[in-house]
Amino acid sequence: MHNAHHYVIIMAGGIGSRFWPMSRTRFPKQFHDILGRGKSLIQETFDRFAAMVPAENIYVVTNDRYLELVQQQLPAMSRDQILLEPVGRNTAPCVAYACYKIKTKDPEAVFVVAPSDHLIAKEDVFSEKIMLAMDACANNPIIMTLGITPTRPDTGYGYIQFIDDADHKGYYKVKTFTEKPNKELAQSFLDSGDFVWNGGIFLFSSATITQAFDQFLPDMAELFDGISGTYYTGDEEKSIGEAYGVCKNISIDYGIMEKAENVFVIPADFGWSDLGTWGSVYENTDRDFHDNAVHGKAKVYESFGNMVKTTSPDKLIVLQGLEGYIIVDTEDALLICKKDEEQFIKTIVGDVKADDGEPYV
Repeated sequence: MHNAHHYVIIMAGGIGSRFWPMSRTRFPKQFHDILGRGKSLIQETFDRFAAMVPAENIYVVTNDRYLELVQQQLPAMSRDQILLEPVGRNTAPCVAYACYKIKTKDPEAVFVVAPSDHLIAKEDVFSEKIMLAMDACANNPIIMTLGITPTRPDTGYGYIQFIDDADHKGYYKVKTFTEKPNKELAQSFLDSGDFVWNGGIFLFSSATITQAFDQFLPDMAELFDGISGTYYTGDEEKSIGEAYGVCKNISIDYGIMEKAENVFVIPADFGWSDLGTWGSVYENTDRDFHDNAVHGKAKVYESFGNMVKTTSPDKLIVLQGLEGYIIVDTEDALLICKKDEEQFIKTIVGDVKADDGEPYV
């Protein structure tokens, strides 16, 4: 039976520019079925957590332009469960809005905060770790995060170092956070055995997180606590618009996690990927005997190690003599980019925005 005080906050306001041209400002990646599994990423995330907490305790925080998309894809959610940001201010205001709102109706709430667009292959392990963390946070004034057991010296992730002690109870005190190290440092982290990837999944009780906001982001705490009388009323939208107009643009990592002394981590391997790039989709997709990952209708000749995606079920893509490329075909744009240079996609998006504008970004 689900615990009535357990809540999930799904962060779904990003635009996923590294998934261009499929992900656009008007229809970002969390609303796409990136992996071709019949559900969008946000639908998979909602269903995953609906198996752990009451469905009415799942909240989505997103940009106000995506209200209709959320309602279409998650019809079970009430309007009060969809929190609309008038402008992106990073993750700290997103968390503050949801936590202070929910606190007004349930001061005993325990929260999971998670991105809307991650892949979890081992959902039973994930559920087990989430339950361990929620129970720990309900009974102790601590902030918890899930750390991903690293498999390679990846320079694209943040790292968490923990203190390995005998009486760990399945979770460990965090020693340091390191943001995206260079290759040599990442390798030393991997070799040490006491570092995990920062997966951006955080847990805490209502009392613990609001105390942390009071201590480390007092101006933000005053803003969102000060409008508590408008939550779940017709005045909420106006008061949130005013709060976001003046609140700081800062992540929950920098604002609280890296400063607090009561942060713990559960190291785990639950088949995690942040699906941050086309390369990560390639790594998490079945491939043919020439290592091509093909989503859509395609004929492939003498081509190896390619990532192919088409958004049209009827369009046929034919490849010949290509190796190590990303090919993404949409109704109005075609991307052909070397897979090992996919970071250049962000530059492409910037140029397209400057030169071509809407509707291409």
